[in-house]
Amino acid sequence: MIKMIHSYWAYLVLLILVVAILNAIVGLSAKKKFSSKDLRISLFALIASHVQLIIGFVAFFLSDYYANMTNVGMGEVMKNSEFRKALVEHPLVGIIAITLITIGFSKHKKKTTDFQKYKTIALFYGIALILILSRIPWTQWFSN
Repeated sequence: MIKMIHSYWAYLVLLILVVAILNAIVGLSAKKKFSSKDLRISLFALIASHVQLIIGFVAFFLSDYYANMTNVGMGEVMKNSEFRKALVEHPLVGIIAITLITIGFSKHKKKTTDFQKYKTIALFYGIALILILSRIPWTQWFSN
C-alpha cells in the first residue's frame, strides 16, 4: 500500500516540479515580477517533494528489498544492480534532489531581483527534476 502511495504521489511531485520550472522559465524570459503566485507554486513543489521523501522512507524500510538487504548484507546488494538501484541509488539520488529543491527555495528568498529568484528556482528545481527522472524505476513503475 505504501509503495503504491509513493508511486502515485510521484506523479504529483513530477507534475508540480515541471509546473514550477516552467513558471520560472516563463518568468525569466518574460521578465515578470516574482509574485505570491510564483512563491506558492515553488512552495507547493517543495512541500510535495518533502512528503514524497517521507513516504519513500516508510516504503524503503517496509520493502522486500530492505528485508533482503538485512539478510544478505550490503556487499551482496552492491553486486546486484536491481538491489543497488532500489536500496542505494534511488533513495540517495532522491535525497540529493530534494536537498537541491530545499536549497533552491531557501536561496531564492534571499535574492533581491525577480530575475535572480526565477533563475534560482529554475536551476535548482531543474537539476533536481533531472536527478529524480534518472532514478525512477521505470520498469517497475509501469508494471504496476
